Amino acid sequence: QVQLVESGGGLVQAGGSLRLSCAASGRTFSTYAMGWFRQAPGKEREFVATIGDTGRVTYYADSVKGRFTISRDNAKNAVYLQMNSLIPEDTAVYYCAQAFSSSLSFKRNDYIYWGQGSQVTVSS
Repeated sequence: QVQLVESGGGLVQAGGSLRLSCAASGRTFSTYAMGWFRQAPGKEREFVATIGDTGRVTYYADSVKGRFTISRDNAKNAVYLQMNSLIPEDTAVYYCAQAFSSSLSFKRNDYIYWGQGSQVTVSS
């Protein structure tokens, strides 16, 4: 059974930074692409960032490009999301997800396992 556990969320002022972490267990972590998604109140869950199995390739939503950085440490079975220059529109529950394959994807249906979510709140 795969488990994904996010941590690092919280309350921050606009312009500030947070780093989310996701610890994975249950299957060979380095074989699969990972992603971050978020869901704001009353909105659908949306793609934020994805990283391939080796960590060499990444892809971002336009709304976070240049401000967020996804990375992974396969030795620690962990994926991270560094969020800088946060704005109130970034307020959401952030979810870590593991893909079906090694290929990165922005599509929710390409992810099979999900974490429980971590709340990020950005005040103006």
